[in-house]
Amino acid sequence: MNIVVFGGAMAGGSPEYVKGAEELGKWIAESGHTLIYGAGKEGMMGSVSEAALSAGGRVIGIIPQFMVDKGWYNEHVTESIITDDMSDRKNKMYEMGDIFVALPGGAGTLDEIAEAVMWLSLETLNRPVILYNINGFYNNLFGIYETMVRDDFLIPEAMEYIYLVDGVKAMDEIIKKNES
Repeated sequence: MNIVVFGGAMAGGSPEYVKGAEELGKWIAESGHTLIYGAGKEGMMGSVSEAALSAGGRVIGIIPQFMVDKGWYNEHVTESIITDDMSDRKNKMYEMGDIFVALPGGAGTLDEIAEAVMWLSLETLNRPVILYNINGFYNNLFGIYETMVRDDFLIPEAMEYIYLVDGVKAMDEIIKKNES
């Protein structure tokens, strides 16, 4: 299964964030899944990818050329896909992904996960979107989605695919539920 992980290029202000990213990367590899991510070598992206690679996993990095030129690219990935721009990068990730996981991150991570939810609302995506809620990071965002449903701005069916989880065990259960 291809698990797309969105996450920050920074490590954040708590060591728990990096620990969660490493736990996720290791779990993806040990479960026999493929990690697909933004090919960064720093922060949450670097932590999840290095953990997956260290555990013997397959890691596909998708990155726009300008980020390669800036030196942000993780050259250790199993496979690289270089895109023209950020839009092409996201489109390739959505095309290849079976499940989408958001680690804590900044505006880019929020943009990526918001677009996945938008595709859910347009009923063109019916794959899990998982908010990895390390230190309660996504409590407010999940609450906003619930408010959107309550106030008729998001179709209720979208919430069938949006999950708020606090560990990889819950992700494993979501995968098993969606495989059947």
